[in-house]
Amino acid sequence: FPRTFGLAKANEMLLTERQITAQEASDGGLVTRIFPEDTFRDEVEKIVKHMATLPPQSMRISKALIRHELNEKLLEVNARECKTLRERWLSDECMTAIMNFLNRKKGK
Repeated sequence: FPRTFGLAKANEMLLTERQITAQEASDGGLVTRIFPEDTFRDEVEKIVKHMATLPPQSMRISKALIRHELNEKLLEVNARECKTLRERWLSDECMTAIMNFLNRKKGK
């Protein structure tokens, strides 16, 4: 995520919980196209039908080549993130935040 958007934008989105717009997702390379909601299904169907006509073995090989290096780095980062998340979930700070949240819900 930070590699795609850059550290500043990734920090802003992750630390402030701000959702990104479709245009930001496109500009950042998370999506390749944006479709209006009313034509979304038809547009995606056209793409899928075209891709289904392409040689399947060539598609698998191409995807594997594109993803190989990224997958290695992703697995490494994912393992580090999982370790950190486990530590955070077990922290006193997290337990306090959960209890505060549940107490606010009870008060409503």
